[in-house]
Amino acid sequence: MGMSADTISNSKEASPKLEKLWNANYIKVMISNFMLFFAFYLLTPLLPIYLDHQFKADKDMIGLVLSGYVVATFLVRPFSGFIVDSFDRKKVLMLCFLTFFICFSGYIGAGTLLMFAIIRTLHGLPFGAATVANSTVAIDVLPSSRRNEGIGFYGLSNNLAMAIAPSVGIYIYSATDNFPLLFWISLIIALLGFISSTSVKLKKRPLKTNKPKLDLDHFFLTKAWLMAVNISLFGLCWGVMSNYVAIYGQKELGITDGTGIFFAILSGGLVLSRLTGVKALRQGKLTRNCAQGVLLSTIGFTLFALAINQWTYYCSALLIGLGNGRMYPAFLNMFIKVARNDQRGTANSSILISWDLGMGIGILVGGVVAEYFSFATAFWITAAMQGFGALLFLVATRKFYLARKIRD
Repeated sequence: MGMSADTISNSKEASPKLEKLWNANYIKVMISNFMLFFAFYLLTPLLPIYLDHQFKADKDMIGLVLSGYVVATFLVRPFSGFIVDSFDRKKVLMLCFLTFFICFSGYIGAGTLLMFAIIRTLHGLPFGAATVANSTVAIDVLPSSRRNEGIGFYGLSNNLAMAIAPSVGIYIYSATDNFPLLFWISLIIALLGFISSTSVKLKKRPLKTNKPKLDLDHFFLTKAWLMAVNISLFGLCWGVMSNYVAIYGQKELGITDGTGIFFAILSGGLVLSRLTGVKALRQGKLTRNCAQGVLLSTIGFTLFALAINQWTYYCSALLIGLGNGRMYPAFLNMFIKVARNDQRGTANSSILISWDLGMGIGILVGGVVAEYFSFATAFWITAAMQGFGALLFLVATRKFYLARKIRD
């Protein structure tokens, strides 16, 4: 039997109209986030080479110096979540972004390894605070009906920056052999990001006047502890890969000009993964997206450790990009869904704390293992950690999340 005109009309009226996702404030927050991460990660794969050439630092010292910013970021993020939830978010964001921009000038003037280590460590403080503030502002400017996919696209802005920026930095360095130029470029990009953040308009929200006594939940989302452990394992793998891929390619694979291509392919995987996974995010299929992502990444890191030839090297970049593009936004949404509405900043800081803790351990351990064994050994350990993290998610973390989520 056919449907009557009234029935068709009623079914159309019953279909909810999706709210606008790409509003002006959301776009500005995305641009700010991209600039923030681009400025920072433009230098990431080249700093080991810079410390080696400029200060003659050995591999374990390089790992120690580079892990300093992660330690600082890790320490500041719990307080960042509490501050963002308790004070004017835009003012907090602008202050953090301004300090982040100023810190780049320190790299230009650092004449000793100790001074460089101090600047790099201090830089982690505004970086950690600004990432929490910016991501919380992004949630505020998103319509609630589009929040899942909006968070997914927002995560693409920093993932894409983390993938593209290193290849751009490597290209500029290969063409100019000029590290101070890279520091100046990062400084200018950070300034542009700060300018973008100042133009974001937020609705006034009531600030808490009677603040409850401080407890751990103000600084870390304790009910998401297993998810935090799981994402830390994946952060460890990303830390080793992103910081040592350039020097690994040079010293052990003989690939002198391929790191830029590696990161370009990685970024392509991230973009493709986000675009193909957005529908599942909109439908709330978070655990399925995450499971697909962790399995793809495991295959990618294993191929990377095998390092059979250039084809496996580049194929691993694609698989790692596809995997992380599915896994990270799903995890971010899961953290937010187990938090109360007044804990958005805490949820954001918690996943970032967990990721940074893993990255810091990865950078430090990667440098030490490379010094006393080899980079190949470091990347086999990375593949094993990724595999363990994937198994943990499939066996335990998925059920853990479903038992604790507050809303769909």
